[in-house]
Amino acid sequence: MGVVGSRPAVNMSSAQAKFVKDTIANNKVAIFSKTYCPYCTMAKEQFRKIDVEPTVVELDGNPEANAIQAILGEITGATTVPRVFIDGKFVGGGTDIKRMNDQGTLQKHFQ
Repeated sequence: MGVVGSRPAVNMSSAQAKFVKDTIANNKVAIFSKTYCPYCTMAKEQFRKIDVEPTVVELDGNPEANAIQAILGEITGATTVPRVFIDGKFVGGGTDIKRMNDQGTLQKHFQ
């Protein structure tokens, strides 16, 4: 079990890490999501509202989900979904993206 709050070491040179890094680097918008997650739906809906098609990686049912979420944790500081990236930068989760859309700042990334 280990110390409370400790995480196992994450191999940032694994095939899963390369997949995560490539997905973030090669797509204008990348969302790591789970189909049943209401915050993930909220994030995806904000892009639909501004006619932007994000690249979505659904983790539920993915045998590599735990490894991918651990890698996202190393990159962003949290393993929760959604993890949303625009232009290679982590921009937040569902409520963050909704706030950006409500404030008109989300659209500025696509002008």
